[in-house]
Amino acid sequence: MSTSTTPATLPATAPVNPKGRVILASLIGTTIEFYDFYVYATAAVLVFPYLFFPTGDPTTALLASFAVFGAAMVARPIGALFFGHFGDRNGRKATLVGALLTMGIATFLIGLLPTYAMVGWFAPLMLVILRLAQGFALGGEWSGAALVATENAPVGKRAWYGTFPQVGAPLGFIIANGLFLIIAFALPSDDPTRPSDAFLEWAWRIPFLFSAVMVIVGLWVRLRLVESEAFTKAVKAKKVEKLPLAAVFKTNWRELILGTFIMLATYVLFYLMTTFTLGYGRAATDAPLPGLGYNYNTFILMMILGVVFFGIFTLASGPWADRHGRRKTLIVVTIAIVLFGLLFVPLLGAGNVGVFVFLIVGFSLMGMTFGPMGALLPELFPTAVRYTGSAFAYNMSSILGAAVAPFIAIWLWTLGGGSHSGWESTSRAWP
Repeated sequence: MSTSTTPATLPATAPVNPKGRVILASLIGTTIEFYDFYVYATAAVLVFPYLFFPTGDPTTALLASFAVFGAAMVARPIGALFFGHFGDRNGRKATLVGALLTMGIATFLIGLLPTYAMVGWFAPLMLVILRLAQGFALGGEWSGAALVATENAPVGKRAWYGTFPQVGAPLGFIIANGLFLIIAFALPSDDPTRPSDAFLEWAWRIPFLFSAVMVIVGLWVRLRLVESEAFTKAVKAKKVEKLPLAAVFKTNWRELILGTFIMLATYVLFYLMTTFTLGYGRAATDAPLPGLGYNYNTFILMMILGVVFFGIFTLASGPWADRHGRRKTLIVVTIAIVLFGLLFVPLLGAGNVGVFVFLIVGFSLMGMTFGPMGALLPELFPTAVRYTGSAFAYNMSSILGAAVAPFIAIWLWTLGGGSHSGWESTSRAWP
């Protein structure tokens, strides 16, 4: 199947919703969802190993924190099936509101959790449950936002419109980490490898609690939407499936497999560039698991600047994919990602300039591969199962890619002795 061909089931007439409302509704929802997701990702490196997994071994604590981070990836396909079912049966609008509320409530409650020192094992247990709720919500959010954008897009601009929900990822990262950075500047630490006592005692909760404000804004925008013309036509033609999951596995199982593997390179790069890189960059050069030795404030500023390129190239990828096709665009970018992987060791070992080039190139490639997905995956499926199919494929790739990528990176990091020179010796040991 050509992923750049316009399916007959997608709308070919003017969108029902105003263009500005479509763009804002698809953008603001994913921005909030990814903000919530990144707040946890940052805390998983910066805070949770100290407060929820105090094992006495920094490596074990970090792995435990990443394990909870990865647990959300398992919940995402379940959320995709749940929200996909109601999105295909009852419409995109109400389903998106439900996903946004679920994520917002879970994130807010994480900000209220007691720590291990207060209640023992109950603290990490509740953290796992709320993290699963975050993954469950994000599993239903992305596909709905992508459908709002692409099902309301003018003819010939579907990939361009599909980039707006994708831009929520870099925007969410910048807002989440920018807020953490402001708090870190306000409450400086004497130890560059560890947050201040005030940060660990109470200030880490602020970004989680702030999500409530963002959710209120997101709900106001999304409640003003009307259903897309594509879904409305499916309802009028009585083409709504009673069991979208059964239908998509029966008639579109090839597209499910294709969509899952299309996202693999994207997800591996996505979480290596965000979660793992933050841990590796901040680890002290003389730590049991040595890293680059940057303090948090310096390295997160470098990452935020890199993520700006993520956003720019996400938007740039839309017109490019509309003009040259989704498939051709992604093939070229995937080859570039493979070549970039060969440069990890020399760039990370080349000092400040090398690390900064690593972040800019990595995040730029991230934008070029992430942007077209907003149009490509929905185009694989007919209207009646589009929410379920695109959501399931998108989120299954999170298990195969993102949930294991940080663990493999940490394993190689440990095997090589931690530093970039260790990585280099490790890479030479592999055929």
